[in-house]
Amino acid sequence: MKTITKCIAGGAAVSALAFALLSFSCAKTEVHGTADTAFADTTAPSVPIASGSMKVLEALQDSFRSLSSGVLPSVVEIDVTEKTTITERNPFEDLPFFFFGNPYGDDNSGRKGRTREFEQKGLGSGVIVRRTGDTIYVLTNNHVAGKATDIKVKLNDGQEFSGKLVGADERQDIALVSFEADKNAKITVAKLGDSDNVQQGDIVLAMGAPLGYSQSVTQGIVSATGRSGAQINNMNDFIQTDAAINQGNSGGPLINIYGEVIGINTWIASQSGGSQGLGFALPINSVKKAIDDFIDKGKITYGWLGVSLVEVTDKYKKDLGVEGKNGAFASQLFLGSPAEKSGLMAGDFIIELNGKKIKDQNALVREVAYLPAGKTAEFKVIRGGKEMTVKVKIEERSKDTANDNSKLWPGFIAAPLTDDVKKELKIDDKGLKGVAVTNVLEKSPAASLRLQNGDIITAVNDKKVTSLEEFYKELAGKKEIWFDIYANGHSISTGKFKF
Repeated sequence: MKTITKCIAGGAAVSALAFALLSFSCAKTEVHGTADTAFADTTAPSVPIASGSMKVLEALQDSFRSLSSGVLPSVVEIDVTEKTTITERNPFEDLPFFFFGNPYGDDNSGRKGRTREFEQKGLGSGVIVRRTGDTIYVLTNNHVAGKATDIKVKLNDGQEFSGKLVGADERQDIALVSFEADKNAKITVAKLGDSDNVQQGDIVLAMGAPLGYSQSVTQGIVSATGRSGAQINNMNDFIQTDAAINQGNSGGPLINIYGEVIGINTWIASQSGGSQGLGFALPINSVKKAIDDFIDKGKITYGWLGVSLVEVTDKYKKDLGVEGKNGAFASQLFLGSPAEKSGLMAGDFIIELNGKKIKDQNALVREVAYLPAGKTAEFKVIRGGKEMTVKVKIEERSKDTANDNSKLWPGFIAAPLTDDVKKELKIDDKGLKGVAVTNVLEKSPAASLRLQNGDIITAVNDKKVTSLEEFYKELAGKKEIWFDIYANGHSISTGKFKF
């Protein structure tokens, strides 16, 4: 979203002055005909271009003209107002009395500060994706309209409508806005393409209102596909493009050469805050289901597996026994979750979902999220060095359940006990074997067993473990579990955790 600052009048005055000075300077310069000076001459012949080449250029230009004129009517500018309320601290709240009355109010509430409401205006872009009777639906970004208290939708032909938020989602940074239009109103609905067919090098156009300049079009290519959105806390992968994208382009469409929407412009990587040829668009296939969810339920419903994933290094993979493999590591699982009910276990390395190879944890998060509740999915995992298949009936994700640490087993992340870890923990026993305890979660089973970060687990149910592979193997299939741990130079046993 771009915050609007009104400085048009000042800019116009400066431009007019600059033009006047330039005109004056040009009038005083008498250098006509010198070897160092060249002037534009409308009678001069154009640059000669071979007729065959010119036809190719003209055909390309005609294509861009057709794409622009055909798609721009479906592209809108979204003007939003966000109201926020803050409570200011009363600077006099510690004083016992006031000489001339309490400037923050005469009652006791005044001592706590006064509440003030602020308005912030901004704009972004959107694209019309559906019409149902008189209701028109516009797809945009959550960071454009997700918190708006007032929405205005401006069409390419100047029509302006009052919009309302249908639904918004932070995980994917998308939102759906609707407005009402008479059945006779001329409304263009964009055609959605297939982003799975997008390839590096494809020609694309980015449309929207960059920096408030509505109905702008920029052209470029697809620089890459499958870019992670982890750095902006987005679960999706992204299409990268060098088509110029700036603030205000957010929510606008990325178009292929067939005039189809293949992505929603969302963010840029920039050191200056402006376009540096690193723009990113949400693949349209990842948000098609969201349109129906917003309209039917006002929110997106996600599938839930019930595992906690961590990104692992090559050294971690080696200790886990999956060296050289791609996949997602389920370091923990939620008790009572679909995963636990179906036989998935903490320590499983998931390499396939419904026959589709899993590249990393981000890929698994996306694939599971798109699964509908009630669907049975087939996971291929590596457990104890062996591949096996587990069928899981997916449930609907609940934010409260997914954040309940008390159900997350074992409640910590196990790490290889390397020489570097021993050095960091100041462990002198070079022969000590086991796994290190890290990231112990409050209220989790690990916390109940009094485990602490830096503890070394040397045995599970009295069975010694010397690697991650052995540790997770011993966790599997037990009705109760206890650990032998090495901590502060002492060896002790924990209590028993019963399932």
